[in-house]
Amino acid sequence: MRTKQIYHLDDVASFKEKALQWSLQYDDLVWLDSNQYDEKYSKYDAVLAVDAFTCIQTDYFQAFEKLKEYQSLTKDWIFGYLTYDLKNDVEVLQSENYDGLGFPDLYFFQPKKLFLFKGESVEIQYLKAVDDELETDIKAIHKFEDKSQDHASEALKIKLRIHKDAYCEKVNAMLKHIKHGAIYEANFCQEFYAENTQINPLETYKKLNSISKAPFASFIKMNDKFVLSASPERYLKKDGVHVISQPIKGTAKRSKDQEKDEQLKSDLSKDEKERSENIMIVDLVRNDLSKTAIKGSVKVEELCEIYTFEQVHQMISTVSSTVEATTHPVDIIKSSFPMGSMTGAPKISAMKIIENLEETKRGVYSGAIGYFTPQNDFDFNVVIRSILYNQSNGYVSYSVGSAITAKSDALREYEECLIKAKAMRTVLEKP
Repeated sequence: MRTKQIYHLDDVASFKEKALQWSLQYDDLVWLDSNQYDEKYSKYDAVLAVDAFTCIQTDYFQAFEKLKEYQSLTKDWIFGYLTYDLKNDVEVLQSENYDGLGFPDLYFFQPKKLFLFKGESVEIQYLKAVDDELETDIKAIHKFEDKSQDHASEALKIKLRIHKDAYCEKVNAMLKHIKHGAIYEANFCQEFYAENTQINPLETYKKLNSISKAPFASFIKMNDKFVLSASPERYLKKDGVHVISQPIKGTAKRSKDQEKDEQLKSDLSKDEKERSENIMIVDLVRNDLSKTAIKGSVKVEELCEIYTFEQVHQMISTVSSTVEATTHPVDIIKSSFPMGSMTGAPKISAMKIIENLEETKRGVYSGAIGYFTPQNDFDFNVVIRSILYNQSNGYVSYSVGSAITAKSDALREYEECLIKAKAMRTVLEKP
């Protein structure tokens, strides 16, 4: 049983920042932040889960069955991530590309301490709290002094795993697969990285978040491994028997000039290539959701709507379904994983071609971060616009990708990748 208390906060922003700094004392933490983005499906403004009571880490082999068993046994809040490479559990696939990060393929923990932020209050839930532990922690958070600037990051020299000419050659190779009918869309990704270096994970995340203010931002600490995410994309959410997916396909840069910015937004909404990319993935998501949906319940709630974020305009669609109350939540995720926006169509063929042309194991990138509730609900983002960091081996990585279709131009796709990479590169090269 969890001890629960609700506190009114006079200064929500200050308490959130202090709570996040305070939480670094624990080996396991997940922070999820909507950045107050007006998003109708979100239940909380922010969530902080810390201090593992139980935990699961595994490679891809039978990973979803292990997660299903763990989630069923805990019947509690659990937080963590699913890597892209769980594709190997769903289909007969492999991940043999270079991996400089060494993250487990799946990781979830049951937190002892949970903070649920909504409006000007926070609901705090403690599992097996002792004495006045909750009150003591609240006082400690209020009094917490930020000393993180004493350990600031140094500017990094970012390297490219795939250089421009090689990137264009690989995109052209993918276009040949499309021309021959093997696929009609694939998400092709490239890695940027730095070696033998140290960063301050939380300060770097805060800078990334201040630039992006993304609705599905997250910060994970798993011992010596960190995820710093400014994701704008929801993968999948379950609320009761209602399931939604919100794939992003279609990106345009922002302009400081308001008139030009509106024009860029308008141009994106009318861009035939971007719309075709989005609609292809909507069809794929509809198919994925139908695997667990009640017959006839899959609907497209929004098609190719334009959403505006700090760095970019994005084209987003919303697909929904209704499931039986007895359907296991992990089965819903497994039947649609990996998300169509990060693979392509047909999905299996696209993933095989991606594996052959990319140079890096994706890992957490293009996987999902989120949580399950005691009521078998869940909410997961898509891990894009994110920095991954292994503190022990000094390896920092971020990857970006774009959808390749028959209408793609290799140089334009490369430039789109650089737009998406801008925020991560900025915070790492200019600490």
